Amino acid sequence: MLARVLSAAVNGIEAFPVEVEVNCGWGDTLIVIVGQPDAAVKESRDRVTTALTNSGFKFPMGRCTINLAPADVKKKRAKCVLLAQLAAITHS
Repeated sequence: MLARVLSAAVNGIEAFPVEVEVNCGWGDTLIVIVGQPDAAVKESRDRVTTALTNSGFKFPMGRCTINLAPADVKKKRAKCVLLAQLAAITHS
């Protein structure tokens, strides 16, 4: 199943749309973040699952792929982490 969250981000003085897609399926429990995330966003895998569990939501089991689009723009800051959490909640 695919869940999608639409938002926007700022690069300098220009805004651009950001789309976060979460797809979870069968397989080993693994979170993969694609779409040029920076180091802080890559390290957010544990924060996403812990925050969802502590909030009373169940994180989907299996392989979860989190896509941050557009792929040609480097994603920074914690806003992408929040969007990934919202998409994971929508998915579950």
